Amino acid sequence: MMTFIQTLFVVATMLFANPTKPVVNNLSGKVTDSKSGEVLIFATVKVFQAGKFIQGTETDIDGNYFFSAPPVGLIDIEVQYVGYEAIMIKNFEIKLGKDHRLDFKMNIDNNILNEVQIVAYKVPLVEIDNTSQGTTITAEKIRTLPTKSVDAITTTVAGVSSSTGAEISVRGSRSNETVYFLDGVRVNGNLIPQSEISNNTPNTESYAKINENQFKFVTDEPLSTFALDVDRAAYSNVRRMLNYGQLPPADAVRIEEMINYFQYNYPAPKDKDIIGVTTNFTDCPWNKELKLLHVGVQSKKMDVKKMPLSNIVFLIDVSGSMSDDNKLPLVIASCKILLEQLRPDDKVAIVTYAGHAGVALQSTKASEKAKIIAALDGLESGGSTAGAQGIITAYQIAKENFITKGNNRVILATDGDFNVGISDNQSLEKLIEEKRSTGIFLSVLGYGMGNYQDDKMQILADKGNGNHAYIDNMQEANKVLHNEFGGTMYTIAKDVKFQIEFNPATVSYYRLVGYENRMLNKEDFNNDAKDGGELGLGHQMTAIYEIGTTASAADGMLSVDPLKYQSNSNKDKNLGNLDELATIKFRYKEPDADKSKKWEQVIKNTLVSQSELNDDVRFAIAVAYGGLLLRDGQTLSSKSFAPMIDMATAAKGKDDDGYRTEFIKLMRVADGIKSNTLSASIHD
Repeated sequence: MMTFIQTLFVVATMLFANPTKPVVNNLSGKVTDSKSGEVLIFATVKVFQAGKFIQGTETDIDGNYFFSAPPVGLIDIEVQYVGYEAIMIKNFEIKLGKDHRLDFKMNIDNNILNEVQIVAYKVPLVEIDNTSQGTTITAEKIRTLPTKSVDAITTTVAGVSSSTGAEISVRGSRSNETVYFLDGVRVNGNLIPQSEISNNTPNTESYAKINENQFKFVTDEPLSTFALDVDRAAYSNVRRMLNYGQLPPADAVRIEEMINYFQYNYPAPKDKDIIGVTTNFTDCPWNKELKLLHVGVQSKKMDVKKMPLSNIVFLIDVSGSMSDDNKLPLVIASCKILLEQLRPDDKVAIVTYAGHAGVALQSTKASEKAKIIAALDGLESGGSTAGAQGIITAYQIAKENFITKGNNRVILATDGDFNVGISDNQSLEKLIEEKRSTGIFLSVLGYGMGNYQDDKMQILADKGNGNHAYIDNMQEANKVLHNEFGGTMYTIAKDVKFQIEFNPATVSYYRLVGYENRMLNKEDFNNDAKDGGELGLGHQMTAIYEIGTTASAADGMLSVDPLKYQSNSNKDKNLGNLDELATIKFRYKEPDADKSKKWEQVIKNTLVSQSELNDDVRFAIAVAYGGLLLRDGQTLSSKSFAPMIDMATAAKGKDDDGYRTEFIKLMRVADGIKSNTLSASIHD
């Protein structure tokens, strides 16, 4: 007996001798074609344990996949790719604190679907014998159709109909009496393969209305003022839709967030400045009548290990709407990624909400990693969504553990589908504005599809001293919470405002591309009571203006009758100042300050050709171009994607992470969808 106790004591000592040392176990690998060796992009990789789905991801542009903190013990890994045989590896062992690698070579599936056979099956009143009738639609026939979706193809058969998102209906049948098969497999509900996006029909996603900025005459409104915004959520959300073969609604395309998604090599701040600014005045590739002013901002970079301690509260939506694989399971995996970046003395609490709010974990040091992970793994979804109550509870926990001059932050992870208590946008805005004065910052992480409430996410982030990201897969979670950890988690300047004064001697009119929901009145720039944007550690921000340098070029865009009581032009006041295009100003507060500081710089009136610009500037302009095409922008002289894709390809540069290559491929997808949509409308 004594020997057993001694052995038990030794084991316990080994397990808990060094509880503060970070323990990391990762799983990574590459997915390739078994014959050609070519990498397979966007292959689906899933992890299961004891038959239960744990987490999933997709391969990146190089065919690589990565899981941070997969469960310790025996797991099963499944890999799927369209046109290839699925692979399932059973009982792969994950050891604590080890890096694991598992590569996959996939074989082409010889049983590729070449035709769709629709069989209408009718149950007779008296079941003596079963009768069925069928129609075969061949691959050749499918290629001639304006639409290629299985759901739409079935309706070409006489007697078969379907409404958007509804089940197939066969004339003469009654409810639940029609059975249909796809490739020999019985299908319930919609004939479209049951991906995440179709499981959430009807689609109740909501987006705030975007009214595109209009041109302004410099003589009437020389000042352009807006709150700085470094959110990137719109791009990953647009990517998700395009990857599912859907064009995003115009209000989902926030062009500034698409531009700001990418990394650019902008100049670092000088000396004690917190920002560095670069400007370029060049030709406009989408409208020869216009010029462009490109403004790039780079915030100061610092070693995150030297940053103040963090007091983090995970506020996690565990309502019934979060049950999908790309919601709560992905949230839990995301939190584990962030946990790996924290230092032992940083603190983490977990607040959950469904029908009501609860505290799943009181504030705990990050060194107690096993305790935090156990709390995360214990989360389950169910019930309604009292999001406002969760916000109140999370801020209370953050306040109770507030670190003076520290990084105090609530991280909200949700699909935004609030339906209990305070749930309308106006009331949520009022609630979050009240919390803004506490000195606690907010990060909003959006998940899921079908019921994603983007407008609520934007309100919470914009009004709550926060930032907003959309997490559509593990790659994006790793990008936001690992690669960009400093920018996501540490605010180095708050209430950041941008104002530019254009010189009427050199600029006739202007229009800001994007930032529609961040516009401010000119008086707000010097008013410290007015909220601005938040700038994170190492963050970058890009603003692009369309500019008209001659009044004659505005004839087709702006039309105003001559003024009766004063002159239409003030240009004579600055006629001698032709070497300046504009003056740019920033105003910001330090994270714990109430009084703002101002920074300004003159922009020279020096036009450079597109060929003289570096790859970073040209690629940023190409992304803006792509955003305008997705939105059917008002200033486009042509709706063709080809010149934009050529421009992005030429400016791709080194592209180590593959995101620029991905953008180019997505724009080709968007071009194809638009072309097919136009073709279908012509045939109709």
